[in-house]
Formats: sequence, structure tokens, C-alpha cells
Amino acid sequence: MSLLELEGVQASYGPSQALFGVDLDVAEGELVALMGRNGMGKSSTIKVISRLLKHKSGSVRLDGRDIAALPPHKAARAGLGLVPEGRRCFAKLTVRENLIAAARSGHWDMARVCALFPRLEERQTQLAASLSGGEQQMLAIGRALMTNPRLLMLDEATEGLAPVVRQEIWAAVRTLKSQTGLGLLVVDKSLAELRQIADRAVILERGKSVWRGDMATLDRGIADKFLGV
Repeated sequence: MSLLELEGVQASYGPSQALFGVDLDVAEGELVALMGRNGMGKSSTIKVISRLLKHKSGSVRLDGRDIAALPPHKAARAGLGLVPEGRRCFAKLTVRENLIAAARSGHWDMARVCALFPRLEERQTQLAASLSGGEQQMLAIGRALMTNPRLLMLDEATEGLAPVVRQEIWAAVRTLKSQTGLGLLVVDKSLAELRQIADRAVILERGKSVWRGDMATLDRGIADKFLGV
């Protein structure tokens, strides 16, 4: 049984339909890349999974359980962790306060998060607003881990970051994949990086799943057709 499974998901923002049939699944310990050009429904799919956007048809199941009726906070308690696009740290709280605010009992605690991201250890007393963009991204990932999720979703976690910081984020994701049983759903534009780490990929085109398969089978022709500019 998949940890997460979406079948035929359709969703709208008021009268404007954003998703027309999304199918994807993620198993425990697996990293699935959710890909597509800008505006094709990737972030909307993440919002549906997180219950920040209600779907109007199709199904969303976590561990076989239909979570359509769950509000976002109960979806989080059920095991969904989100690193949102744009980071969205609590700017007026310190690094430590950001992490504690999200904490739930389990494997991930302050010590383990700071071991993954040593910079957070060094900046525990700094306000989140004073951090660099890369440090805020580390904090956003650490905050999501502090909820002790079973599935971690990263929405454009490396976008807009300096190359050296991007590599730090990718190194952390590789650690999470190799050393934990987390399911990982990653939205990112870096095909080169995703090829090295993802098990499978799902590509969206105009709000619909148009390609699903092992990452090794995502060849240049498919990439040019669905991911090229």
C-alpha cells in the first residue's frame, strides 16, 4: 500500500479550475519528483494534499485513509509535513522559537534538526527575519521535520538560492532519503539534481498527470516535450 495516493484529483479556485485529473503515489522511503512547467498545477497539487485547497472530485488517501474531510491542522497531525514555496518562516520569532512552535514528539527534535543543519544551531537566538534566504529555507525544512511527519513535501525548496546553498539543501534531502523512512514529494525545476536522487517522477501538464515513471526512464524527448521552455 502506498503511503500517499491521489487518483483523478480535480480542484478549483472558485470558478477557475486548476487541476483536471492528477494521479500520483508515494511509498515510504521513496522520493517522487513532481514536475512540470510553471503554472501546470504542481503547487495546487501540494495544497490539495495539505488540505489547504479542497478537491471537488477524485480521491486523496494517506495510508489508505481518505483525508478529504480533514482540515489542514489534522492533516499535519496525520503525518503530512510541508515546506511551502516562499519558506514562510515566522519572521518575528527566533530560530529556536520557530522550531519549537511546530514540535511534536518523535524522532526529530532540536538536536537532530541542528545536526542536519548546523547553521541553525549557530543562529538559535536570531530572529528568522535576520537570516539569509538559504538559512530561512533550512529553517522551513527543520520546522517541517519538527512535526515528525511520515511524508515530507518540499515545494520549490531550492528556488532563488545561491548555488552553494542549493547544494546544501540537496545534501540534506539526500540524507533524509538515505537515513530515514520518510516518503518525500519534491517539486523542483532542477532535472539534473532530481535525476540523481528521485526514484520516480510525475509530470503535470495543464493540471493533469501526463507522464509517470521511474526517473531513469525520463529521457530527453520526454523532458523536452513536457519540461522544456
